[in-house]
Amino acid sequence: MTMPLFFASNAIYPISLMPKWLQMISHLNPLTYQVDALRGTMLANGTSTYGFALDFTVLLFAIVVMTVISGRLYSRVVM
Repeated sequence: MTMPLFFASNAIYPISLMPKWLQMISHLNPLTYQVDALRGTMLANGTSTYGFALDFTVLLFAIVVMTVISGRLYSRVVM
């Protein structure tokens, strides 16, 4: 699961070079927003493509969704 998410983010290639179907997947990928926020903080000018507010909002939403899914599946895994 990690490798498809990694390749569908903008970590290696810019999104503009990707095919249209992969661009749509990339915009749904939380790793895209993580890479964007990290690039914005590491670069000298400190700007991100999507803006830090959107980056952190998408990442927070992904964390909440994954936490809820994990909480619901936990009882099935333990027993």
